[in-house]
Amino acid sequence: MLESLTNRISDWMYILGPIGRLLLIVVAAWLLHRLMRALIGRLGRRAIFPPELIVGFKRGSSLLITAAAVLLALEQLGVSPTILWTAFTGFVAVAAIAFFAAWSVLSNIFCMLLIVTTRPFRLHDEIEILDDGEKRGLRGQVVDVNLVYTTLRETRTDGTPNSLLRVPNALFFQRVVRRWDARPVRANVPVEGTQPPSG
Repeated sequence: MLESLTNRISDWMYILGPIGRLLLIVVAAWLLHRLMRALIGRLGRRAIFPPELIVGFKRGSSLLITAAAVLLALEQLGVSPTILWTAFTGFVAVAAIAFFAAWSVLSNIFCMLLIVTTRPFRLHDEIEILDDGEKRGLRGQVVDVNLVYTTLRETRTDGTPNSLLRVPNALFFQRVVRRWDARPVRANVPVEGTQPPSG
């Protein structure tokens, strides 16, 4: 029974031709992708997994389905799986070497994204980077945040000219940062000619 079913599927695949098989792979991948997203979404609505994990599951399943569909499509076009595996492992090895070589730059770029999203400080804030809670550290006003470093205008009290400090973005997530808000906090003081708020 199973053998006859396999033979029928082989016959149909042969009849479809290469373009038909490619279309069948694309349609099957699309349907499987929709099915997995619906299943994972249902698990999320039932609160079986936390939302962060649901997003990871969706992305992971999408990546696996797409990779499998691409490999099947390339096989239908006559590309050998051995050649694909050799190319993939070579690419991964080169990417790993490049990743470790550029780790400090990549970590600074990632930390810049964290600075922008989590906002531990903003432009024109006065900040101080401390090694621990007691010793004074680098202190200055934030004048620029770019991909690799944050520029501080150093705050000096001894009368010498202020200098610019370029601090790697990753350092802000390895040290304690003290912040003074640059925007003045408005006191609840009535303006002349107005009544103070009651209550």
